[in-house]
Amino acid sequence: MFYFYLWICIKSKSMSVHKEVKRITTRTLQEMKLAGEKITMLTAYDFSMATIVDDGGIDVILVGDSASNVMAGHETTLPITLDQMIYHAASVVRAVKRALVVVDLPFGSYQGNSKEALNSAIRIMKESGAHAVKLEGGAEVRESIERIITAGIPVMGHLGLTPQSIYKFGTYTVRAKQEEEASKLKEDILILQDAGCFSVVLEKIPAALASEVSASLKIPTIGIGAGQNCDGQVLVINDLIGLTKGFKPRFLRQYLNLYEEINGAVKAYVSDVKSGSFPNEKEQY
Repeated sequence: MFYFYLWICIKSKSMSVHKEVKRITTRTLQEMKLAGEKITMLTAYDFSMATIVDDGGIDVILVGDSASNVMAGHETTLPITLDQMIYHAASVVRAVKRALVVVDLPFGSYQGNSKEALNSAIRIMKESGAHAVKLEGGAEVRESIERIITAGIPVMGHLGLTPQSIYKFGTYTVRAKQEEEASKLKEDILILQDAGCFSVVLEKIPAALASEVSASLKIPTIGIGAGQNCDGQVLVINDLIGLTKGFKPRFLRQYLNLYEEINGAVKAYVSDVKSGSFPNEKEQY
């Protein structure tokens, strides 16, 4: 009996945190970091895709302001509004049964005004039903982060390449390669942790730097183009499944090529309608 009990204890310890929980929370992510278990995150912007992603076992779904690019066709993330982010977030939340849903605060909804930041975060939480918000920046947004967290809203940070600051950077190249910028990132990530962020996204920074800061933190890091030693990874779902034509940065592993698949299906449909083979007798009433 003792050996059976011992086997059960060992077995329970070897089970992943991911598989043990019914609903992923910010605390789950902390437990996964402590257990050395990688965290998975993908974007989603609508009910159908969120259903597929959640059923696939993802830990975190990010309703990203990247919707500005992949859903609306804008060149940058800047044009998307708070109302539009709430619309996308609510669509995702209605589909999700297990993943933690994090929503980007869009450009102009939090920078430079902590009261506006709090109001924006409250609107997202109340009107979409999401579980947390994400915002970009370090020391300059500390007051906004603390104010949002004081209201009971979890915050995910974002450092490195911050797309909302693209016109300041002028390029989407790797950030923090120089010592001065790397030192600032190290300072900023500790500020975010001290301010109460439950996690931080690290985008397009050297892998060695991401590994160093990830090891120094109590909270998990989520990398995108930041190497394998972050505590988790995130990709834009449209890029992962090949819906985005021609976008193939080094950090992207494309698991499908749906652009070609869907394009081929549309061409076949056009051909069948033009030829009169669709619909056939079995496909009509």
